[in-house]
Amino acid sequence: MTKRKRRINWFWVLVLAGMLFGSSYFGPDIVEEVQNPFIDTPTPTRAPESFVSEAEQFFEDGKLLQAISAYEEAIRSNPTDPNSYIAMARVQVFIGLYADAQESAENALLLNPNNSMAHAVRGWALDFSGDYLAAEAAVKRALELDPNNALAHAYYAEILADSFLSGSGPLDAIDLAAEQSRVALSLAPSLMEAHRARAYVLEVTGNYEEAIQEYETAVNLNPNISDLHLSLGRNYRALGVYDKAVEEFTRANALNPADSLPDLYISRTYATVGEYAKAVQYGEQAVKDNPTDAGLHGNLGVMYYRNYQWVEASQELALAIYGGNLGEDQVIEALPLENTSRAAEYYFTYALVLARLNKCGESLQISQQIIGTIPSNEIAVYNAQEAITLCESNLDSPPPTAEPTPES
Repeated sequence: MTKRKRRINWFWVLVLAGMLFGSSYFGPDIVEEVQNPFIDTPTPTRAPESFVSEAEQFFEDGKLLQAISAYEEAIRSNPTDPNSYIAMARVQVFIGLYADAQESAENALLLNPNNSMAHAVRGWALDFSGDYLAAEAAVKRALELDPNNALAHAYYAEILADSFLSGSGPLDAIDLAAEQSRVALSLAPSLMEAHRARAYVLEVTGNYEEAIQEYETAVNLNPNISDLHLSLGRNYRALGVYDKAVEEFTRANALNPADSLPDLYISRTYATVGEYAKAVQYGEQAVKDNPTDAGLHGNLGVMYYRNYQWVEASQELALAIYGGNLGEDQVIEALPLENTSRAAEYYFTYALVLARLNKCGESLQISQQIIGTIPSNEIAVYNAQEAITLCESNLDSPPPTAEPTPES
């Protein structure tokens, strides 16, 4: 008996061959597309230098907050580079973040204790904080490490000028400041801060026209720094060129709208020329910018008083003199009575407005405080005595409407 052979079905042979070919051809590609869930997907990272370049461009454009943010990114990308901390500290000073600038410079010094630039910028930040002795020590250390550090010489000039103004520096502080500013310019004639320092020394010594020239040179090097326009405006105001002063203050305001100083300066400039309604307008804006600043409330109170808004004046001046709590953790610290033009002005104006509102008990108390505390301030004492006279006249007749002796 023989077994019959089964005939081969060539159709199924071809199908199987095709399936084997397909799995060998497409299989590897399919496998490669399956991702391992335990391996992080790689993400592109930016080089620290790109953040630094971006920050420098922001600074040139006057976008200081954005510049600081870019430097912070650079630091996160490379936290061991002291240069990013130093550059950020310089920007922080220009925007008024002095404590932050000091901290940034000190972080740079933690990375490199012998970095001349870090010591210099730290000294500059300390100067703005009013610690002139520590500021001078820091900048001297910077110059020990690098005698040709032009920026350190420029900062030293400003520190010496400020110590001269405060009366805490050496007898020849202003002469030393002038010398340091000239050294800075000789080392780096195209350095914006060198021209700024030279201009500031000239301003402090009353050479306003020369100061304007130097400030304008600094502005040409970087036209987008609010502080430079503020300085230009101050000097134009000192020369009585009020239209240009307001123009520069307005430019500063456009570059840094959150800063209260441009509005304050515009307010006082308009008051100088007798435009009290505009002075009030900008005084109000300054308070909105910084509602916890007692000096800004004092300024607004003075502007209200000169605009015959006595009730509003008394409210603002009370906040300046006694302080107050605005809620939401906004606390105004009281201004002490000192022999400075602004504090004295707020006190004697408050005494006058109280007298006009027939609140003579408090008015007499403030007037006597002025006479007893700052007897050498002739303007303050004169106006305090005027308040006393008004209170005496209130016993027989309504209070008069004469203006106080103003201070510029």
